[in-house]
Amino acid sequence: MLSQKARYALRALVELAREPATQRTAAEIAVRADAPRKFLEAILLELARRGLIVSRRGKLGGYVLAKPPEAISFAEVIRVIDGPLALAPCVSQMAFRKCHDCPSLESCSLRAALLKARDATARELEGYSLADAAAEEARQPQPAEI
Repeated sequence: MLSQKARYALRALVELAREPATQRTAAEIAVRADAPRKFLEAILLELARRGLIVSRRGKLGGYVLAKPPEAISFAEVIRVIDGPLALAPCVSQMAFRKCHDCPSLESCSLRAALLKARDATARELEGYSLADAAAEEARQPQPAEI
């Protein structure tokens, strides 16, 4: 299951992807992503450490994407925040290990289905970028103002 932390990270990055050349403060991103500012600041720090965004300090500081939005997939963001996409460690490509209660990888009756689920999930999330999400958001009808 996607953690709340990953949801906030994705929302924040989609906000940055909407106008990739525009630097935004943590406060601006928090409002636009509907995320608690202090929690989001920790997430932004982690995203900066992992090279997904660039942080600039000072009065005119803020955050921008480190790469074009087309080059950052949902899978990459989720892996940075939540870890492997696989449902079990025995099918993970990033953190493979035998499950503690499994007598044999070869005879496991669950592994084939879990491999298919991992492959399908990875394929979809690798193929969906921040640019795709920002474009999808732009296509959605906005509520009418009174």
